[in-house]
Amino acid sequence: MQLSTVRPVPVTFPDGPAPDVPVEAELRFDASLPYAACLAFPLTPCRCTGDAARVCWYFSRELLNEGRLGPVGSGDVRIRPGAAGEVLITLLGPVGRAVVSAPEDLVTAFLSDCFALVPAGAESHHLDVDTALDRLLAAERGTPGDPP
Repeated sequence: MQLSTVRPVPVTFPDGPAPDVPVEAELRFDASLPYAACLAFPLTPCRCTGDAARVCWYFSRELLNEGRLGPVGSGDVRIRPGAAGEVLITLLGPVGRAVVSAPEDLVTAFLSDCFALVPAGAESHHLDVDTALDRLLAAERGTPGDPP
């Protein structure tokens, strides 16, 4: 059974110095984090980061879904429809903000994959609360990773 999906998505930074230059990012979803979507950007490979290093922003997949239709979000991630055929994702960080433009059809295809893996309303069935609680309790006792 498939538990995750990854969709390559060319994004642009409309407020940046090269607004028409696409960057190949990825939209990612894993059923073990059923409420979350991830927008991952590749880093330039070097000895300290390796070839697969990425910067990942996690946010609610429902936020992404609703943001295709109208403005949503009030925290570090805000999403809204852009010009015809795009979704604008604003990422707010400690040192600035970036607006990312993604093709709406690719965002919709990604969300279709997500909701096929974990239907809306069924997220809690994919959470392993006991394992997460065991890890928290073990960490509190000073034995990370060891269940009680």
